[in-house]
Amino acid sequence: MEDINKLKEVMFKAAEEAVKIQLEYFEKDFEIGRKRDYSDLVTEVDKKSEARIIEIVHETFPGHNVLGEEGGDQHKSSDYVWIVDPIDGTVNYAHSVPIFCVSIAVEYKGEIILGVVSSPKTREIFWAEKGKGAYLNDKKISVSDIELLKDSLLVTGFPYGAKDNFDHCIDHFVNFVKLGLPIRRLGSAALDICYLACGRFEGFWEVNLNAWDVAAGYLILLEAGGKATNFKGGAYTVYDKQILASNGRTVHNEMMDVLKIAYSEDK
Repeated sequence: MEDINKLKEVMFKAAEEAVKIQLEYFEKDFEIGRKRDYSDLVTEVDKKSEARIIEIVHETFPGHNVLGEEGGDQHKSSDYVWIVDPIDGTVNYAHSVPIFCVSIAVEYKGEIILGVVSSPKTREIFWAEKGKGAYLNDKKISVSDIELLKDSLLVTGFPYGAKDNFDHCIDHFVNFVKLGLPIRRLGSAALDICYLACGRFEGFWEVNLNAWDVAAGYLILLEAGGKATNFKGGAYTVYDKQILASNGRTVHNEMMDVLKIAYSEDK
């Protein structure tokens, strides 16, 4: 296994360099393209950030794979995969909304061992090392101790193509709203999960996310004492397409009960 301190050093350096690029271009003119879904944007800043991250990783670990939203570099034979979202919250970024981040996780033999989520405009760096706790900058963080759903603040997101109600994404939202619960929609799954990890939210759910959206946040959440499953409470991996995350208290099972409603109506 590679030296964990060297891995961590490279991870932080890569995030820092990506943040510099994002701040350099923020609120300025840059090229914006569209992916398969019309509202799924990609900017030249995404591509430059990811290219710089890959460059930094391969300077020290030339044999490691990189799974990146904009393509990455997965042609190596290695037990290591760097899972990278160069800008999580690209639509926000393109519209000068200051809620976006860079997310980088290190996976070793299928297990996330390091993760960082850096928010340029708030200067918040969430990070974790497996078994060593989770941190916001230099302060250790933990999930909230709120027990019940009725007392909770929730956060969610919608997949591209939500107009088709993919995996009941609209129904789930409506069912939570009908309970009179406060729900936020920030536009960055990585920050949603990190805000959950530090106690700002009690619960999060979303469908059709990708590994780069959640990998770093997932480790940060677990190390902060939180919990993540699929909608039925089963085991979760960052490659799954359903995530239910919470502070691990009664809130989790109560949210599962709400998520069941849409599927029960299929019958």
